Amino acid sequence: MLGSLLVVSGASGSGKSTLCRHAEAEGLASYSISCTTRSPRGTEKDGTDYYFLTPEEFKVRVENGDFLEYACVHGNFYGTLRDEVVRRLERGSNVVMDIDVQGAASIRACEHPTIRKAYADVFIHVPEKELEARLRGRSTDDEETIQLRLHNAQIENARRWEYQYILTSGTRQEDYARFKALLISLNLRRILRQ
Repeated sequence: MLGSLLVVSGASGSGKSTLCRHAEAEGLASYSISCTTRSPRGTEKDGTDYYFLTPEEFKVRVENGDFLEYACVHGNFYGTLRDEVVRRLERGSNVVMDIDVQGAASIRACEHPTIRKAYADVFIHVPEKELEARLRGRSTDDEETIQLRLHNAQIENARRWEYQYILTSGTRQEDYARFKALLISLNLRRILRQ
């Protein structure tokens, strides 16, 4: 049996990474670590939060066809290693991926049979005023970056209708309860290898 793949998208500050990390901590799914060319924030660690690559290293991985998806977001590249995800799914593990709307569209269109069978997606929607408060409360970005993230959030939110599921954000506890329920329901699907 294959595991389920849940692609999680939402604007920066929507809490998608936190939801994925909680699911992993509870043993509901493994969190797929993305590669990025951006610099680490705060206490982020290479190999735990992201694989931090130089732009040159990222380009080589693209040329080698290593990515399931990749995109430029906020001026930096992000990508997911295909073999890492497929290997986990084929072992029967559930995988959660925190990626932007561009990446989700790429994976949604992926022809790899394992990905197609295991795929589901959810968009975490946060009302605009709440999102701005969250971004400012993180204290990790300057004003220019916050404004860029808010602008991009409008574009991303307009694409939420492309997703199978939409989770409108409330409190952290409410969000995780609904996210967990979605993961549990996906576990009830029976995905057989052929």
